[in-house]
Amino acid sequence: MKDHMDKIDIKSLMPQEVTALAREWGLPPYRGGQIFSRLAAGVQSFEEMTDLPRGARALLEERCFIAGAKEILRCPSAKDGTQKFLFELYDGARIESVLMNYEYGHSLCLSTQAGCRMGCVFCATGKSGLIRNLLPSEMLSQIHAAEKSTGVKIGRLVLMGMGEPLDNYDHVLRFLKLVSSPEGLHMGMRKISLSTCGLVPQLNKLAEENLQLTLSVSLHAPNDETRSRLMPVNRRWNLASLMDSCRRYTKKTGRRISFEYAVIDGQSDTPECAKQLAGLIRGMGAHINIIPLNPVKGSGFHAGKNAARFAAQLSAMGINATVRRTLGADVDAACGQLSAVNS
Repeated sequence: MKDHMDKIDIKSLMPQEVTALAREWGLPPYRGGQIFSRLAAGVQSFEEMTDLPRGARALLEERCFIAGAKEILRCPSAKDGTQKFLFELYDGARIESVLMNYEYGHSLCLSTQAGCRMGCVFCATGKSGLIRNLLPSEMLSQIHAAEKSTGVKIGRLVLMGMGEPLDNYDHVLRFLKLVSSPEGLHMGMRKISLSTCGLVPQLNKLAEENLQLTLSVSLHAPNDETRSRLMPVNRRWNLASLMDSCRRYTKKTGRRISFEYAVIDGQSDTPECAKQLAGLIRGMGAHINIIPLNPVKGSGFHAGKNAARFAAQLSAMGINATVRRTLGADVDAACGQLSAVNS
């Protein structure tokens, strides 16, 4: 992969690709393993690779670059301990990541794009449109930067930050393979969640990968009329095509899908909406994650009045539903609040 001044984005390469480069450059193959392991450990410059000869480091400096994520702001922690970071990338693009603390450990909500072009009307990220896709290395660097900044070990990932992961399909897929590589961070796929608003062709491709990650699908409305108004993606792939794709995904992977549903006052929070939603997913064995809509300046939308009641209505109809705990809303770090503009 090349980008920065036509140099090789070496942190986005798989172990065997780094080894092939080392061999091509006349270095012993084992040097490739050393280089990859140092990149996986989060080095920010080739000079930090002190286990390599100076000549090898000079060669790397000449032909490659390390796409990092430079922390330029760490927001004050939320009341619940959630921490939001503003990172600057090599070309000046900015993204946000969120570190959350649970009983089972630390989870990082990372970004896959700078901005987003999906245009969901209740989400802050899409207001600036898509700036660019992130490189696999830049996704890895968010993990390294957050760990370095806080001193904690990140044990789980949610690809629910800025951007639509499946709109950056190839880079996200490579990132997933890198982060789970035994030579790298070796994170199990079942500790990774990926959220999509419903790009059907890419979702079908992801099913064929059979990665065993946790798939979250953002519904936020139980019918096409409401969903198309809230989420423009529904005008391209309606609920019928999306649900068909979801059923095929479950059949192929054997993994239960988690559907995300924001209760929005006057839009998606009525008993009739609950009835329609139950009918939509009945028989899938899926889980509904009810999300009280988080405030976004200028959106004009507000949280539904009783998320717990909505969840109870679904449960009464035999649907597995829970209300998601809201984290970081007081520092604009909750779902739909990331923008990298006013941090």
